[in-house]
Amino acid sequence: MAAEVARSAGIEVDLYEGKGSVGRKFLIAGKGGLNLTHSESRPAFDTRYGSRQSEVARWLDAFNADALREWARGFGVETYVGTSGRVFPMDRKAAPLLRGWVRRLRDQGVRFHVHHRWTGWNERGALRFETPEGEIIVETAATVLTLGGGSWPELGSDGAWVPWLQQDGVEVAPLQPSNCGFDIGWSEHLSQRFEGAPLKPVIAHWRDLQGNEHALQGECVLTATGIEGSLVYALSAALRDIIARDGEATLHLDLAPGRELSRLEQDLAKPRSGRSFSEHLRRQTGLTGVKAALLREVLSKPQLDAPGAVATAIKRFPLTLLRPRPIAEAISSAGGVRLEALDDALMVKSNPGLFCAGEMLDWEAPTGGYLLTACFASGLRAGRGAVDWLRR
Repeated sequence: MAAEVARSAGIEVDLYEGKGSVGRKFLIAGKGGLNLTHSESRPAFDTRYGSRQSEVARWLDAFNADALREWARGFGVETYVGTSGRVFPMDRKAAPLLRGWVRRLRDQGVRFHVHHRWTGWNERGALRFETPEGEIIVETAATVLTLGGGSWPELGSDGAWVPWLQQDGVEVAPLQPSNCGFDIGWSEHLSQRFEGAPLKPVIAHWRDLQGNEHALQGECVLTATGIEGSLVYALSAALRDIIARDGEATLHLDLAPGRELSRLEQDLAKPRSGRSFSEHLRRQTGLTGVKAALLREVLSKPQLDAPGAVATAIKRFPLTLLRPRPIAEAISSAGGVRLEALDDALMVKSNPGLFCAGEMLDWEAPTGGYLLTACFASGLRAGRGAVDWLRR
């Protein structure tokens, strides 16, 4: 995006990519259907960026969700709004959009250099790159770094840049997993038998760092070690921060949305007539499979025979989250170059002519198109900043 902006302003642009092709994480983002952006209106859209919403809102003032959809239309890629408000290309694929984009940039004169891995600066401040032919040194008039965070390192965003910027005096917040799953520590039986089992629908209840109660309905999935999925990703920043402060976080799930506690107690108190717990649970509550197994995971035999205890567990099933999954597994990452180290054009204050954009900056957002939208918008802002810098 930064290259497009700079080249359209008549600036000579070289784009260096560590991998053998550009946009690999963009392609992975579209593997299950490219969620390009979200139809939520502003300013509600801006609130998805949490403590950084005021800064990201300024990026979005120049390039918001509607602008992104219009930009995609320029490549012949029409989009539609799904039932959840998420915006997808009509064919749900990332590859056609990326191919068209790269083709247009090449036609406009952007020079692509793949298998060029940036390794910092030399003593004169020139860029160093590892290439198949050995190290090369590149001097630039302006540089835009878009190096990603720390998630999906096999696609290039491995966070190796952090110490190089820190050595150059740039303040960087530690990279952390975002939009991630969590470890719980299931029994071997539950882990082996129900790994990958979906939990839907459920309502999550949790308290934030200030002790305020929240609730959100959605879906999640059991993993071998804990839990993940769209509902968990939406809460991951809050849960991660609670674990960092308290050592663990408690999440309660309502396994039977729409069923009142009192009604569940009444139904479960009906005579079993010799039926097993699982069959009685199925007949009276409709809960089977993984939801029934979860109740067995936390309730003792006497509790399983107590309608009140079972009903309470159904409505407020307790999960103790021990730790977030490793950053390499996360969809995205938090932390990065602190926005306070940058000016409004995303130029590093201590290093004029150096700009940063994308996920390597210290902001985060839930899935749903918010991540990609802010990445595009920050790239445009950094590109414009570089053009203005060069003109001055």
